[in-house]
Amino acid sequence: MIKKTALLFLFLLFNIYGNSQETTVKIGLLKYNGGGDWYANPTSLTNLIKFCNEQLNTKIDPVYKEVLVGSPEIFDYPFIHMTGHGNVIFSEDDINNLRTYLAAGGFLHIDDNYGMDKYIRRELKKLFPKQEMVELPFSFPIYHQKYDFPNGLPKIHEHDGKPPQGFGFFIDGRLVCLYTYECDLGDGWEDQEVHHDSEATRLKALKMGANIIKYVFDN
Repeated sequence: MIKKTALLFLFLLFNIYGNSQETTVKIGLLKYNGGGDWYANPTSLTNLIKFCNEQLNTKIDPVYKEVLVGSPEIFDYPFIHMTGHGNVIFSEDDINNLRTYLAAGGFLHIDDNYGMDKYIRRELKKLFPKQEMVELPFSFPIYHQKYDFPNGLPKIHEHDGKPPQGFGFFIDGRLVCLYTYECDLGDGWEDQEVHHDSEATRLKALKMGANIIKYVFDN
């Protein structure tokens, strides 16, 4: 199972860049149980995909796919985004499926939309019981792809006055899960009229999102 899906991811990532006008890869939005609003920020991924296709020359399908955490369909997407404000519950089957997905070459980006933190940390302990969440140093390559962020994640929205932090989990030395906290990155990807962020703020968010996509597809 893992070898098969790993080969699938290699094929998908080989085709993510190129001269063909045909879109070849889809990315997913994670649907989960627990009552949290997994569907928050409905325009964010659409705008991020458009930005990446224009600025990175990626060939990502402009229509992202909603995918259940416990579904075998998760293996069709090399990059899965997760967000929300509230509770998250992963069942044992969800954990096993997600762990296999990550070990097979998949990547999960979790963006706390303010209010998810205490719940997702609990579930991440189930997913990675043998390791602690690691804060990525500002020198980590994900902050230095096409766009340079010498101070790490940009601060998009203020809530508690805390600095934004990027946390990671690794499998065999490969970053497989990025948790962006106190940042509201996905809010910055949304249509301008949603949060009324300045174009400069939105651009910072989109550039950081593009760095994440490029890091995942190039590693």
